[in-house]
Amino acid sequence: MSKNNIIIIPARGGSVGIPDKNIKIFNGKPLIAHTIELSKKVESVNKIIVSTDSDSIETIATKFGAQTPFKRPDDLSGPEISIDEVLFHANSEMIKLGYKADCIILLFPTNPLRNLDQINKSIEIFYKSKAECVFTVNESPPHYTPYWTLIENKDENYTYFDGNYLYNGIKRRQDFPKKCYAKNDLVFVINPKNFTNYNSLFGKKNKVLITEPIYDCDINKIEDWDVCEERFKSLYLK
Repeated sequence: MSKNNIIIIPARGGSVGIPDKNIKIFNGKPLIAHTIELSKKVESVNKIIVSTDSDSIETIATKFGAQTPFKRPDDLSGPEISIDEVLFHANSEMIKLGYKADCIILLFPTNPLRNLDQINKSIEIFYKSKAECVFTVNESPPHYTPYWTLIENKDENYTYFDGNYLYNGIKRRQDFPKKCYAKNDLVFVINPKNFTNYNSLFGKKNKVLITEPIYDCDINKIEDWDVCEERFKSLYLK
């Protein structure tokens, strides 16, 4: 039986760090267009939907081949709103329109370095493992792990996150008891039941796809934009 896989691309109009970020020209086309055009290459996907509050984003999204069958309300368009709330609304609206998803693939337009293989592999893991959520990660640099992260304690001295004094901590990264990973927001494949069962895009059974750090480039500030454009060129414009 074929599955109903729906890509959702969240793109609100307001952006403090970079005005009109989602439609600003990035390597020759609006930023959101890169995610839409890649989405169109995913053969197992039935629909590509952009959730937005912006008429300008809606116009550009439809021009590049996405659907915008509903408008995101203003009370779900502020910077304080979680992605869980945005997806819950999108899924509810899709159900009203008769689009019942077996899985939702969440792709942020501000992470344009992902590739087709990462999306396809994430979907494959989702169905083969029967996970409730599959998401991409990369291995954390040693100084970003809990083993070498510092916190200030009550006497205003600094210890490692686990409370160990620096002279008692792990001296070599090779001695870490486990590898640590960070979400990089490239791809999420989600069981829509998570929104009602857990009030979250995540479930109890989560799996990951480990990707290379070069793909991790979430655009929030103008300096992120410049770095991401250079990486995009090195990866795709050779």
